[in-house]
Amino acid sequence: MPQSDDFVLPPGFRFGVATAGFQIEGGYNGPGEPANNWSWWEAEGRIEPSGIALDFWNQYERAIAKAKELGCDAFRLSIEWARCQPREDTTDDAAVDRYNSILDTIHDAGMQPLVTLHHFTHPAWLGVDFWLRPDSPERFKAWVAAAVDKFSGRCRHWITINEPNVLALQSYFTGEFPPGRRFNTANVIRAIDNMLTAHVLAYEAIHERQSQAVVSTNTYAFSIYELDRLLVDLLLARANNVGRHDLKPWLTERREDFHADAVLKPPLSERALRRWAANVITLEQAFPRAVAAVYDSPCRQTLDVVPIDFYDPVVSNRAKLGRLPEPKLWDDPPSPDGLRRWLSSNAELGLDLHIAENGLCNEVVRGRANPRKDGWTRPRYLKANLSAVVDAIDAGLPVCSYYHWTLADNYEWGSYAPRFGIFGMDRERGVRWSDKDSMGDDAAAAYRRIIEALRAGDRSAVR
Repeated sequence: MPQSDDFVLPPGFRFGVATAGFQIEGGYNGPGEPANNWSWWEAEGRIEPSGIALDFWNQYERAIAKAKELGCDAFRLSIEWARCQPREDTTDDAAVDRYNSILDTIHDAGMQPLVTLHHFTHPAWLGVDFWLRPDSPERFKAWVAAAVDKFSGRCRHWITINEPNVLALQSYFTGEFPPGRRFNTANVIRAIDNMLTAHVLAYEAIHERQSQAVVSTNTYAFSIYELDRLLVDLLLARANNVGRHDLKPWLTERREDFHADAVLKPPLSERALRRWAANVITLEQAFPRAVAAVYDSPCRQTLDVVPIDFYDPVVSNRAKLGRLPEPKLWDDPPSPDGLRRWLSSNAELGLDLHIAENGLCNEVVRGRANPRKDGWTRPRYLKANLSAVVDAIDAGLPVCSYYHWTLADNYEWGSYAPRFGIFGMDRERGVRWSDKDSMGDDAAAAYRRIIEALRAGDRSAVR
């Protein structure tokens, strides 16, 4: 029997866009500007300078108005530690005031802010290897406490650390993030351990100050247990009545269930990576500080919701053992059916699910867009992935929001070549917004039509 077009969004479901401060604000790492951990690479010419980015810091009203035009009622942003504390023991009150004005503008536009407190960057004065330092969790907790004291009147939805699994891997395994080390698995494990510990301490600090806060950390969807779901399982172990001494057998069972899921059936290369991960990140030894923090915490549960960053989860598509990854972001294959099944897999965690990032990349070189080899466009991508969200809601899964990455083409960690924006940016003639995306498609109209239709209870827009 054909499926009815009638559809009901869950109460409170939100559509949004996701952004990050260093990628859109501009005004970092130059003379007299706040410096973060990417400043050394910019100064050495190893990467393209971030420069003015989207000039969001000076023209945030325009960007927020663009999101409102899409019909969004949620806006994800980051509050940058380096901007607020450009020097140790120093707070930039003007920066704090500007962030409060940004949050006010988001509210005035009818959108709910989701604030990330660490999106791949920290102040340069903490050093490039901050997440290897034993004092990094406490240092981060102090920053979070100060931020919540200043911004909690305008925000109660927080992400502590963005994609800790990606940050550790790109910093110490693939070498794509500062400090650029390669194949150092010991540092990957140590950095993740410190970041998970920092999240637990930050969770406690936020809830001490704001009892109604919703606090999470978002992992990048990876098809290898040790690189993704293990982190979430550790944070939820006590909430699942798993004792400290029962942790290893429980995690072992969880790994088997995770790898048995249909979305995770791997090619042979993926199986080899799974064996490598199991040998390197052993469940009885990995992340000892994080385990202690979870079990010593006054909070029985240290994750309030499950945010999902879903692009291409198959690790072997991007990395081969013994050599650097070859494919670029614009080669990632879309996988709307994978998103559908990933949501089903995560639903068994028992918490609300939020798609914190989901987007399609294409390449722009010297102002000219290269077409994707697979022919995908952003309107098609939005339709296909939001169709997967509708299917998940139909199946009774607790999906509560969808944030598209990203609002407009921004700085993608060392380059402006990768483009994810619903709105394209002409960087050859200054920072000029386009009504269409960088491939020439009207992605904004596509997203707006889908949002309007689904709110009206009409699923035909994603058929």
